[in-house]
Amino acid sequence: MIQIISIAISLVLFVAVIDLIRRGLLKEKYSVLWLASMLFVIVLAVWKELLARVSMLVGVAYPPTLLFLVAFLFVILILLHYSVAISSLSEKNKILAQEIALLKNRIHDKQPLSEEKR
Repeated sequence: MIQIISIAISLVLFVAVIDLIRRGLLKEKYSVLWLASMLFVIVLAVWKELLARVSMLVGVAYPPTLLFLVAFLFVILILLHYSVAISSLSEKNKILAQEIALLKNRIHDKQPLSEEKR
């Protein structure tokens, strides 16, 4: 039962990510981790022998638990990736705001006094 649920959820998320890319709501560079995680979970859910072997190597007693562990680890990687992207964008946003303020100041300083009074 867990195998069927894992496959179904992974397939639904995989199709949803592809649809978001197709509609332009999700950029390809941000979708790579999502697609990779869904493919990995699907492979482990379908190929029971691989799941059993990997779970034995990792030391997980109940193999389906490994599916959730793998999914959780990929979600952590995705959150880390987005945290890095947000930090970078935040810094760029701050720099842009400072540059706009400097440009506004230059424009304001070059206007004649008569225009400033209006």
